[in-house]
Amino acid sequence: MEVDPPLVHRRKSVEFQDFEKFKILSKNFTKQYCNIYNARLTALKDHLLQQAKIKWGKSQYKVVTISEVSERTENNDSIVIGTLYKHQELKPSILRELSEELQLATQPARSNYASFKDVLYLEDESLRIKLVGNHMNIQDAVTGVVCAVLGHELENGSFLVIDWCFPGCCPKPSAFNKLSSDKGKILIMSGLDLANNTHLLSLNLLSEWITGMIGCKKSQIDVASIVYIIIAGNSIRGSVKTHNHKGYFENKAHDEAVFKETATIAHKLDNFLHPIVQCCPVILLPGEFDPTCHTIPQQPLHPCVLPQCARFKSFYGATNPWIGSINSRIIAGSSGQPIIDIMKVAGLANVSPLTWLERTLDWQHYAPTAPDTIPTYPSCKTDPFVMTECPDVYFAGNMDKYDTKLLTAEEGQIIRLICIPKFSKTQTVVLVDLQDLECWPISFVVN
Repeated sequence: MEVDPPLVHRRKSVEFQDFEKFKILSKNFTKQYCNIYNARLTALKDHLLQQAKIKWGKSQYKVVTISEVSERTENNDSIVIGTLYKHQELKPSILRELSEELQLATQPARSNYASFKDVLYLEDESLRIKLVGNHMNIQDAVTGVVCAVLGHELENGSFLVIDWCFPGCCPKPSAFNKLSSDKGKILIMSGLDLANNTHLLSLNLLSEWITGMIGCKKSQIDVASIVYIIIAGNSIRGSVKTHNHKGYFENKAHDEAVFKETATIAHKLDNFLHPIVQCCPVILLPGEFDPTCHTIPQQPLHPCVLPQCARFKSFYGATNPWIGSINSRIIAGSSGQPIIDIMKVAGLANVSPLTWLERTLDWQHYAPTAPDTIPTYPSCKTDPFVMTECPDVYFAGNMDKYDTKLLTAEEGQIIRLICIPKFSKTQTVVLVDLQDLECWPISFVVN
């Protein structure tokens, strides 16, 4: 009796490019962090000025600096461009930690820095001025956003805001507008958290599904259309315990145990990815709790962390955040720290993570709260987080639940926004069709 030969589905090779926007070539911690804000304002000022003139008219209002605001009359509104600063009493402060006669009283970890006492300021290269008015919502604003405000100065020295304007979404390069008949699909996941993930069967099902070991013929054809897999951070660990200075030797012993456990879990991740990288290219972003630098942009995991996978050309260690192109589609995203931090700063605003992700496009900045509440590298001449390319797919990893939106920007740019859920909590990954930007979640929940 003749047996039919097994069907073979081959993945096609596609063009891949890392824009290397967040690669750090030299580390110099002697620079002041204020230079980042100056570079940010310089990079976005001209574009923001164009947006303000479109919104409020080219000749109706005069653009002035904060130092020139006092020279204007109360009935003569003007436009001021600067960087927002949100003063928050609940925000972590190293100076408060050094109080109480240097007893180093550790501040309790907060999931929300916002309060109704928050005050919003606008600052440029020269001065800072307090913003007031009912036409803006302080809770919707965060430190680090470059903004244009329309209004006038009051007698008490504050600035009454009539309206405000943000840079808006980047224009899309014409070189990336060409569409082919078949661009393939990408699979995005995050938060594997192998140190705490108890859903081992779900992980096995995920691996076997990607490698084509399970599923019907149609399912295997769909899986074969996946041209790249993106893993958005916290693959080894999804959380970490912090300790204060007391009990140093006990904590040191605990830390050594954590280091050994991390090495064991890294080996487990290497074994998990090893069969996958043999059949599909993988882009691995580090996360907040993965064994790499804590400051963003986080650099790729060292090849020694995953020695088996590092030998394959199909395995690519990426930065966090990351931006690149897959088959002429621009893909950008992070492991979630910028969005999570924004939600802490604006905790009183009932806004979904997907909405904050969309607003970072409007602010034209990947991580506006860096370096204020997100640790980052000091930079002098440029701010690496300023958006210079409009992505086709823009994601944030390690979110509590899956959410998505197909956004059409003012100039017709079409962007697929995606909140990637933690796999360790939801056992869910996201599949994106690069042709029409349709996406859908795939769950591996085992009852």
